[in-house]
Amino acid sequence: MQRLIGKTCVVTGAARGIGRAIATRFHHEGGTVILTDRDEIAGTAAAEEIGCRFERLDVRMEADWSRLARRVAVVDVVVNNAGVTGLELGNVAHDPEHASLEAWREVHEVNLDGTFLGCRYAIGAMKDRGAGSIINISSRSGLVGIRRHSRVG
Repeated sequence: MQRLIGKTCVVTGAARGIGRAIATRFHHEGGTVILTDRDEIAGTAAAEEIGCRFERLDVRMEADWSRLARRVAVVDVVVNNAGVTGLELGNVAHDPEHASLEAWREVHEVNLDGTFLGCRYAIGAMKDRGAGSIINISSRSGLVGIRRHSRVG
């Protein structure tokens, strides 16, 4: 059964991993999928392979969300999936004792500000019709520590 026929779905951070799997499933469920990511090369390749549309989106950037709102003004489903751990640049300390403020802010800009901006976009794109679904994905990393993720011990 194709449950998303006639539905427009935006998935953030969908060039790889969980976001890509969500975009693939939504496409198979009949949805019109807008796959978004800040990695234009991987995002374009994923969208071509899945058979959906790609839009470059850095979830931290309000201007990118405004551009998406102009290009995709009405949406039925938004999945705020984009997220980072702080480990993307390698095995660097990311504990409060050793992490730089810049690294700390990068994680929060993507994981928190990006979700806030995604919700704001989704509400604006769904409000006139009075319907839609906003799905916010989070990591268990917010609840548990990552073993040996510091320079100490």
